[in-house]
Amino acid sequence: MPLTSKTLLKVRYSETDQMGIVHHGNYAQYLELARIDWLSRLGISYKSMEESGIMLPVFTLDFKFKKSAFFDDELTITTKLRKIPTVRIEFDYEIYNQDQELLTTAATTLVFVDSVTRKPILCPSYLIEKIKNH
Repeated sequence: MPLTSKTLLKVRYSETDQMGIVHHGNYAQYLELARIDWLSRLGISYKSMEESGIMLPVFTLDFKFKKSAFFDDELTITTKLRKIPTVRIEFDYEIYNQDQELLTTAATTLVFVDSVTRKPILCPSYLIEKIKNH
């Protein structure tokens, strides 16, 4: 622990403002891409989790912007699991540009929720097993 993955993406023009800087609203989507990639690297499909009745809404979202990202930058998002999940799963993130400059740090907490009852549930055992095996 902690389990870590790296996700690569290239900033698209539509994600920037008139100054060519990535608009802050896009960073939540970047983290979502990184979380789905993190799960995928564990061998877990987020889509199949949803199809089995498990949702993961965001409970908290925290950003610290240090430097700007620009159109055409190649970003690396490092995603780290904080601890073994229970009802919540917590991640820390670092976003770097192609020059290895730290641009942004972030943290999210998501809650496992039953899609029918909309009530919190425990993390599925298969996810905990995958985490422990890594």
